[in-house]
Amino acid sequence: MYFHSLKDFLAQGTHGFFVWLAYGVTFVTLIGLIILLWQQERRLLSYLKKRHARQQRQAQRNKEVSGNESSS
Repeated sequence: MYFHSLKDFLAQGTHGFFVWLAYGVTFVTLIGLIILLWQQERRLLSYLKKRHARQQRQAQRNKEVSGNESSS
């Protein structure tokens, strides 16, 4: 479709409102998804770091307990 001016391009014939609304909704949805995925990633990494630290503490305690039993 060929447009003679920027105004004609923005109007998209008589469908401009719906065309640009569709682009707007799509853009907002994609940005929302990106933000939600970023937040989920941060929460998951935080959870995994805490879980790893907890497992390391438990492994250290198990070594200490088994070491105390051996020396007794």
